[in-house]
Amino acid sequence: MRKTITRVHVAAISARSSHGALLLGSLRIPCALGRNGRTSLKREGDGRTPRGDLVLRQLFYRPDRLRRFRAALGMDALRPRDGWCDASDHRNYNRPVALPCPASHEELWRGDGVYDVLGILGWNERPRRRNGGSAIFLHLSAGDGRPTAGCIALALPDMRRLLPLLGRRTVFVVR
Repeated sequence: MRKTITRVHVAAISARSSHGALLLGSLRIPCALGRNGRTSLKREGDGRTPRGDLVLRQLFYRPDRLRRFRAALGMDALRPRDGWCDASDHRNYNRPVALPCPASHEELWRGDGVYDVLGILGWNERPRRRNGGSAIFLHLSAGDGRPTAGCIALALPDMRRLLPLLGRRTVFVVR
């Protein structure tokens, strides 16, 4: 079994840039970040990637579009009813929910393909702060270099190369 990487450094091109790279030793993988750069004071809907240590909690793939591929952490299949609550006043804020959900939420079974591979990054978990930011994910890029709403996004070939290196103790270090 291959040894997994415990720290992935996330570097931005500049302080307010929405483009950066994941740095793993000599390996450098381009990534998209939040449309408004990074922040130490993450707020719901601010379009920024939070600075901090984000633990990779779980990986998913969309089985009708991709076959499960090699990932040290393992991958679970997404389902059409999977969602993520982003309503800061709801009891399930920043947690997975089953759809339909009466509160504001993201659908994880998306038509645009960016969540065909989805990693849950540990942000605003314990304690959860109201308006502290939700749904911070590692996911596929839109393909046109478009920034994210606060997540970290990679091209599919780069994701395939990266996932076998990531395990239960992998932390994305965003500075």
